[in-house]
Amino acid sequence: MNGYERIKSALKGEKPDKIPVMLHNFMMAAHEHGVTMEQYRNSPKLIAECFIASIDKYQYDGILIDLDTVTLAGAVGVPVDFPVNDPARTHQGNLENLEDLINLKPAKVGDYKYIQIWLESVRLLKEYYKDEIYIRGNCDQAPFTLASMMRGAQNWMLDLMIATDDQLEALLAYCTDASAQFVKLMTQTGCDMVSNGDSPAGPEMISPEMYLKYAMPYEKKMVEVAHQAGLPYTLHICGDTGVILEHMLLTGADAIELDYKTDVNKILNSISNTTTFIGNIDPSGVLALGTPVLVRQKTLELLTIYQDSNRFILNAGCALPHTTPSENLKMMIDTARSFR
Repeated sequence: MNGYERIKSALKGEKPDKIPVMLHNFMMAAHEHGVTMEQYRNSPKLIAECFIASIDKYQYDGILIDLDTVTLAGAVGVPVDFPVNDPARTHQGNLENLEDLINLKPAKVGDYKYIQIWLESVRLLKEYYKDEIYIRGNCDQAPFTLASMMRGAQNWMLDLMIATDDQLEALLAYCTDASAQFVKLMTQTGCDMVSNGDSPAGPEMISPEMYLKYAMPYEKKMVEVAHQAGLPYTLHICGDTGVILEHMLLTGADAIELDYKTDVNKILNSISNTTTFIGNIDPSGVLALGTPVLVRQKTLELLTIYQDSNRFILNAGCALPHTTPSENLKMMIDTARSFR
């Protein structure tokens, strides 16, 4: 099997010849290729070159193409800071009051420079690898997270407590339209899968009841957009998601990507019969700061727990820091390759 075939098998619940590996390593790939984040985010060709070099070096199966974590926010007018050596970031929203939503122009995310760069990089990589390496086009923020960035995190948390349902739903509808536009554009690149992140919707920020009311229905709409285009969908939420795992299944996502804070035994018991799990080695404490011995130990622990399930793709629990030692990443992948 090649990488594309391994990941496709895991999504179908069929047994691959080896543990599939899909990395969230855009910062590390750029750093190892000698490219700043400023250079990376401004050139589809450089983005593709970074991942091609990374695949050549580590021989993993799937590429998760990420640009920044605030690109969609920038596309709807949120002020964005673009550091030279770090991913872009936001410090404040662009919607001072929920009532101001009526004054916003309808979102046209395809007009935003960095959306187009992101899409073109995916096209280039799919054209290069065809059906050899699996290509996952990430689509930045799910609607709840985008709403949080438009209002600013603190204001958004207050909105959830004091705003009317009509006001909240109006903003979430605006954000759903913007997020869906990006997903639709991504499905036209030829990529094999699309995904969103929705970490502010996790239990470390809001209650499970709020998740069910204000996040899950809108995540479900993103899944529906992907499925209408004939593509599988992955949902990523950081933090300990144990109390909402079964709620996340209601989205219909084909795969759920979770970080190390969520107990893997609970993940196995909750989702392994229907949904593929992607994760969840600690990207900082183990892969970036640990030793190869620790990486092997933690990788084996994870693989052993999931050894009887075919619905598994190995990854770090979130984006790998650019400082991750090469020998640690190689150890994780080599451990997976020799596991069965």
